[in-house]
Amino acid sequence: MERIEGLFPRFDADGMELIRRAYSIAEKALEGNSRSNGHPFIEHPVAVARIADEEIGLPAECIAAVFLHEASRFHPETDISGFGQDVYTIVDGLNKISTINPRDTRLEAENYKRLIVSYSRDPRVTVLKIADRLEVMRSLDMFPKASRERKVLETMMLYIPLAHQLGLYNIKSELEDIYFRHADPEQYRAITNKLKSTERDRQKLMTQFIEPLKQKLSDEGIRYKLKVRTKTALSIYKKMQKQKVSFEGVFDVFAIRFIIDCEEDRAVEHALCWKVFSYVTEEYESDTKRLRDWISNPKPNGYESLHITVKNREGSYLEVQIRTKRMDDMAESGLASHWSYKGIRHEATLDKWLTAVRRALESPLGSDGDPMSAYYEDEIRDIPTKDVFVFTPAGELRKLQAGATVLDFAFDIHTNLGLKCMGGKVNGKAVRINEKLKTGDVVEIMAGKNQKPSSDWLNIVVTTKARNKIRQKLSEAEFQKAADGKELLGRRLKNWKMELEDETMAAMLKKLQFKTVNAFYAAIGKEELDVAEVKNMILEITQGVQEQQAEQEKKPVRAVVQEKGSDDILVIDAKNVRGIDYRMAKCCNPVFGDDVFGFVTRTEGIKIHRMSCPNAARLMDMYPYRIQKVRWSSNPSSGNFQTGLRVTAALEPSVVNEIMDIVNSFRASLRMFNVTENDRQGTYEITMKIAVPSNLELDKVTSQIRNLKNVLKISRI
Repeated sequence: MERIEGLFPRFDADGMELIRRAYSIAEKALEGNSRSNGHPFIEHPVAVARIADEEIGLPAECIAAVFLHEASRFHPETDISGFGQDVYTIVDGLNKISTINPRDTRLEAENYKRLIVSYSRDPRVTVLKIADRLEVMRSLDMFPKASRERKVLETMMLYIPLAHQLGLYNIKSELEDIYFRHADPEQYRAITNKLKSTERDRQKLMTQFIEPLKQKLSDEGIRYKLKVRTKTALSIYKKMQKQKVSFEGVFDVFAIRFIIDCEEDRAVEHALCWKVFSYVTEEYESDTKRLRDWISNPKPNGYESLHITVKNREGSYLEVQIRTKRMDDMAESGLASHWSYKGIRHEATLDKWLTAVRRALESPLGSDGDPMSAYYEDEIRDIPTKDVFVFTPAGELRKLQAGATVLDFAFDIHTNLGLKCMGGKVNGKAVRINEKLKTGDVVEIMAGKNQKPSSDWLNIVVTTKARNKIRQKLSEAEFQKAADGKELLGRRLKNWKMELEDETMAAMLKKLQFKTVNAFYAAIGKEELDVAEVKNMILEITQGVQEQQAEQEKKPVRAVVQEKGSDDILVIDAKNVRGIDYRMAKCCNPVFGDDVFGFVTRTEGIKIHRMSCPNAARLMDMYPYRIQKVRWSSNPSSGNFQTGLRVTAALEPSVVNEIMDIVNSFRASLRMFNVTENDRQGTYEITMKIAVPSNLELDKVTSQIRNLKNVLKISRI
């Protein structure tokens, strides 16, 4: 109880007494219960209550409701009648929402929202639910993998859009960052490291920006402070994808924000904001097309601010936001913070927002009925993903790769169910086995005992497991014929005193268009392929290989530029210094054209790392003074850079040759190639080192390999 006293200093004696009583009930009710990390469960409602208090600004009734909700969730008989009607209504709403299980809603965001609004007679219930989700996402690492994936998916589909609609921009930004970090860790790492490396540049721009305006603002007696607002990593990534530009091509990575300190009178506030606006646009060239006046016409969620884009003397574009302290507080926490105060429950702006909350919850995102549809700056739900998440009728979450069909889902459940699959029901509607699935679908499989797989099924499925099981079943009928054909060909080859090398077999399978060795032998066993024809083909292929080897021996070997001492890299702050010792970091293998930075080591000179290097964030945090800006020279040398690739592919004999052919077809040379079989997953795990002149050539190689039918995944190492 002593601990709770110091956590909520904002409240008066009455408010603190209310919170104390609620906490005492929760502490007893939750005794003995723990979270996934083994810590006492009471830590969760405490953390949620602090978010509601410190980050949103909700009143004591809401803080008490958080504790009473968790207590009554574990012990429904908990008596909360002595806390007043407001608290009872909020707790009742939270308790009802907690009964909504994704098994019941299949993660259909709109249905989930309809349930929430039906249970939320007080809109504060919705705000508290978002605070609860923020605490869960901050603690995401403690949950098991399947639970993490479910929570990340729910957050993307429901809570990020809801936080946006309710004006809880700080919470929305943090949820986006946590989502992005788990959904695409490499892209997240690359962008956040880029933001860290350019932080000093942004501070410098802000200092240069305000210098010519200082005197004018001082003469007018305008009190203000400046703040740099940086876009979230996810927002930057989505702009890069949408506009097809690099990180440097996103002009509004950050905004310079004026926060004016003045009395809370709307006429005074508006006049001061426009006065600052006039000084900024007098000093700098402005883009009137990008003017956003949310002072004259605030957003339905209460957001007020002036936005303008200007160009400084160096030609850089800057977004400038102008608002008062009151407006900034509103923007940070949303109008939900108005519940902190007495006597304004019926203020016109608040009533307008409460109406907007109700409409937002009842309307599909971005629809005509959504009061925020006109203000979306980007597509909230259009977040890239390489997987789809679907559910069994019992609500079990299954993750499949994008493009998966009903047949893939059947094999994911059980091999025998896949082999007998005749079709399915998706969200209650009967569909064929080739129906593609979308995230949130509920899938039920229809099976028939007389159903058997056909070779056409291989064109329907995309998952490795389904493909392998279908092939296995199809090949069972051919095993005996294949054994007969293999025995016959073996006897003939022995009589002819010939051998069938693996390379020759692979070339013959490709030429005859057999997908497996088993099918080749089965064709001989069925007398569909004459052994005499096989003999002629072996001789022809062997002769062709020998001629090709002779030609290769005549070609000159390409020279490889050494990593050390070339002019491919220039240290920006030491252009005129020659002989600087630098090396390419082995942890990330940079290639000419990659986004890179230098790290000054004690004994090995400057090491060049990629921005997306797994070690980049640690180096920037621990040794910022040893980070060196570097750039590639405008004209690369003719040398090559070594880098590594990791490929996961289906167990197809031809895929190895196909990958090698692609590498050899570009300006790339193979330096190491290693293949291991993963019998459990039914895949090849291939690692290779190749030498390329630039990342453009590397992109061509990886793109072509990625497009191969049997390649499941490719990444740099």
